[in-house]
Amino acid sequence: MSAAEDRSHDPRQDRSYDPRQDRPHDPRQDRPIAGLFADLARETTNLARTEIELAKAELTEKAGQAAGGVAFVAAGGLVAFAGVLVLLAAAVLALATVMAPWLAAVIVGVVVLAIGGVIALMGKNRLKPENLQPRRTMETLRDDKRWARSQLAR
Repeated sequence: MSAAEDRSHDPRQDRSYDPRQDRPHDPRQDRPIAGLFADLARETTNLARTEIELAKAELTEKAGQAAGGVAFVAAGGLVAFAGVLVLLAAAVLALATVMAPWLAAVIVGVVVLAIGGVIALMGKNRLKPENLQPRRTMETLRDDKRWARSQLAR
């Protein structure tokens, strides 16, 4: 290698070389503040798009889980309903041996209605809006908000 070629590869001859850091100089450091704000706006937009995509993916996942759960609940409910009807008929027949058949049917009916009401209230409590929120997305949005504030505070 000649001396001229050796000098051409010398990083000190490169205009982007910063001798204080012993590494190439980042030209973005010399940009005006308007350019930096443009970068911030672009990156914020990209971040928002990414968060929206995350929310869509998470909601799609939750909807899929809910659909599978609903199918199992419906199938189980139908089978259980048939079993409950047979047991209720048996309860009425058993009570009818010690009291009037109509009174046995009324007593069994009231007990079943009370149990059904309690179960329905439990299900209603599980369907509250706060239980269906996309928690991971909400947390990352809070993190992004804190990050953006810290970047603007610099």
